[in-house]
Amino acid sequence: MRVAIFCHSLVSDWNHGNAHFLRGITSELLRRGHDVRVFEPVDSWSRENLVDQHGPESVYEFRIAYPQLTSTRYDERQIDLDAALDETDLVIVHEWNTPELVRRIGAHRERAHRYRLLFHDTHHRSATEPESMAAYDLSNYDGVLAFGEVIRQAYLDRKWAARAWTWHEAADTSVFKPLPCPGDKKDVVWIGNWGDDERTAELSEFLFEPVRSLGLRAQAYGVRYPEQAKAILAMAGMAYRGWLPNHRVPETFARFSATVHIPRRPYTEALPGIPTIRVFEALACGIPLVCSPWVDAEGLFRPGIDFLIASDGEEMKRHLQDLLNDEDMAAELVGNGLETIAAKHTCAHRVDELLDICLELGMPDRVAAQPAGAALRRTR
Repeated sequence: MRVAIFCHSLVSDWNHGNAHFLRGITSELLRRGHDVRVFEPVDSWSRENLVDQHGPESVYEFRIAYPQLTSTRYDERQIDLDAALDETDLVIVHEWNTPELVRRIGAHRERAHRYRLLFHDTHHRSATEPESMAAYDLSNYDGVLAFGEVIRQAYLDRKWAARAWTWHEAADTSVFKPLPCPGDKKDVVWIGNWGDDERTAELSEFLFEPVRSLGLRAQAYGVRYPEQAKAILAMAGMAYRGWLPNHRVPETFARFSATVHIPRRPYTEALPGIPTIRVFEALACGIPLVCSPWVDAEGLFRPGIDFLIASDGEEMKRHLQDLLNDEDMAAELVGNGLETIAAKHTCAHRVDELLDICLELGMPDRVAAQPAGAALRRTR
């Protein structure tokens, strides 16, 4: 089938975690023989910041890492939707697009009636800024792909959409997989953007203080770190390495003995059950993972088996010490995490789920061209 995806950026992952999953889904669809066209705005803030801070070579590196992926840059004021959506079977519009473009594509769908149209939400705004999401006109969309059950339910409860499916993120295991360590392993690595004030206190309790008090060899990667944050890292004894292209994450994980996941406050308070893609990617890379508290309300993982949960900073210290001192314990945790990812959390699983949705929406079997996958919580 022919698929069109409208997203903020496929090329740039600078402060743009949605690119991770979209790359994996697009790659998987292409591997199965589908025709995928990706559209991103010419003024994407993620791409502009990437090129401004890291030069055009950062875009070339993406093309080398993902030779199968391309995107078309468009000017929203001039885009010809008739040409862009010609002979398309499925259109996915990500929630970082403008309300006007979302409306225009919906109006085109009302006229064309020849493709299925889905809205894709992978952010906490539906729970934390509902007024901003209410501005999106989804009246001509077939439904919503929500990256967690609480988001799916919000669309239904607020009558923003008549149908919605839970469609979690996942790991692209063609990229995110265990790699050999090229030398001596350091202790702990943190890969994550600063996040304004959404997790400053949590970072201090669950990362900076444990690293400092244990004297660990640790490094941090990410963007939007103000000078004050860099100073805090330095006081904790952590080296700050800046932006890390996401396709280099597996080789980075391979050089460390453990990593941590510290979700932003909106995810722990308003969106229980929704992990960010960093959890999927870390487990897929085979690195022991310790998380600050979050509730796996949807039973995606086996907390305590696939990864460890630290209830406070002191427990984080104990978990990290145990993992660094007990190779058998670390190896068991790694094996469990890899098992869970392989069983149900790869981009191949998510494409199965997407094609299942296409069949539910009446798309012919010959167009979807793949067997249905795991059952989803859904509504009519």
